[in-house]
Amino acid sequence: MYVKIDDEIGDTRWLGRPPRLTDSELVCLAVAQAWIIDSTPVECGRSRPTVKRSDMAGWAGYGYCASHSPFFWGLRLHLVCTPTGMPILWALANPKLDEREVLTAMLDREPDTVTDRPGLLLIADKGFASKEFEAGLALRGVELLRPSFKREKRRKGESLLKSVRQLIEPVNDTLKGQLDLEQHGGRTFEGVAVRVAQRVLALAAAIWHNHKTGQPVMRSLIAYDH
Repeated sequence: MYVKIDDEIGDTRWLGRPPRLTDSELVCLAVAQAWIIDSTPVECGRSRPTVKRSDMAGWAGYGYCASHSPFFWGLRLHLVCTPTGMPILWALANPKLDEREVLTAMLDREPDTVTDRPGLLLIADKGFASKEFEAGLALRGVELLRPSFKREKRRKGESLLKSVRQLIEPVNDTLKGQLDLEQHGGRTFEGVAVRVAQRVLALAAAIWHNHKTGQPVMRSLIAYDH
């Protein structure tokens, strides 16, 4: 514990062991070793007749998106990325599937993505809350950082979440805005998957190129948007 006190003559003294890291350095460390998981709708049809005749039957379904339109019919893009937006893992799934189930399947399919990264932090929202799920991540060497519920004890690292957690929203905006994810034009599951893969690959290539050329914003696609 490190406490600042003022004595009677106005001098400042410090009790305890001084911190080894400043708050900003702690945030930098968290960002450097953290991944972020989130999902976003990939709409595949709006009218009831479109849904009935779509070749997406068996893959797509109805889902709810609180941050955009309340309900949609299609798939969800589950994306694990770095705070700079570099995609690590992605998957398309029926929107009714539990996010924890989808992420577990993603990690099962690509186990080496986490085994070679000891001390990995995974930042998620409250939808990933589960003791069993967190225990499974811990067995993989992954620590889950998520917001606590109102009646839940304040969780470790929660003070860092607000600034880091929102970094994935601009990633989704880039995919949907500059890369036209919402206008993918796919009519079958294979067609949608290929078009989503094209956009995720384009985002990864742009971030890699910006990093190699020393651009100030890693995720910016403005230079290629013409």
